[in-house]
Amino acid sequence: MEKFRLPSVLEEKSELYIPLLPAIRFVAAAQRSQGIEDFSFLATQRLHYSHLREKTRALIAHSPTLLVALQHACKWAVREDTILSLWMEHHVDHVRICSRLSGTSSLRHLEHAQWLQLIFPIYIVRQFAGPDWMPATIAFEARYTPSRATQDLWPNVRFLSGQHASWISVPISHLSLSIRASASIPLPSDTEDVPSGYDIVELIKLMLPAYLDDNPPTLAVVAEMAGVSPRTLQRKLYNIGLSYSDILDTVRYESASKLLRSTNSKIIDIAYSSGYTDPAHFSRAFRRIAGVTPRQFRDSSRLG
Repeated sequence: MEKFRLPSVLEEKSELYIPLLPAIRFVAAAQRSQGIEDFSFLATQRLHYSHLREKTRALIAHSPTLLVALQHACKWAVREDTILSLWMEHHVDHVRICSRLSGTSSLRHLEHAQWLQLIFPIYIVRQFAGPDWMPATIAFEARYTPSRATQDLWPNVRFLSGQHASWISVPISHLSLSIRASASIPLPSDTEDVPSGYDIVELIKLMLPAYLDDNPPTLAVVAEMAGVSPRTLQRKLYNIGLSYSDILDTVRYESASKLLRSTNSKIIDIAYSSGYTDPAHFSRAFRRIAGVTPRQFRDSSRLG
């Protein structure tokens, strides 16, 4: 530990945070000296979805679709690591969830950090696609190929190395998935004597469907319904990374997607009943949230 400038207390306090570069050098040396294959992959097996920060997990849990959850994950990646960049690249039949650590492009043994970068997007997708989901491709920026034993644990997954970033592929058809009922929502840590941001989101989502046929209530009216001031409402939503318009979009999407799946109503009628006055605006908003048009969503839902 001392040789790599790591605190010796880590042997007793493994939950502490440590700097990345000395950790990578230590792992690389330990892997060589002890003959351990894929040290960093073994480390990812000790990680869980619950190791993401509470605010990140709550945002994902309140996302109407996987696409929105991934957008939140990209925006708030710096919550998990201040030098982490996460972004999406759209292709014909899939999207790539890409990641890169700033200032590490010339670093040797980068795969040790990249296994950690890759595993959490996989865990996020599994909240929507199921616990056994695996990407078709796992790619590394490092020039590295996993051992045969590691590859056997990822059947039917193609591994690439020497890429412009580390990334996993997600089918376009998965982007409109809703979070699974078994996914856990972290309990808020807000201790004030007024509703937390998470409580307010749930309350607003319960109230808004009744207003979709008319003009939705203003933020001031919603704040009054929730028993807080407009300023408090905005602050609490901001603190968890959401806005009132985000919640309204979610409620409209949930109404529309339910009607598209369960009825034969015309799409224009679904648009109006979900609170949209312009069907073209409805189609654009739906695609922004689901990654597909309302008609494509209906077709794929029936195929599924």
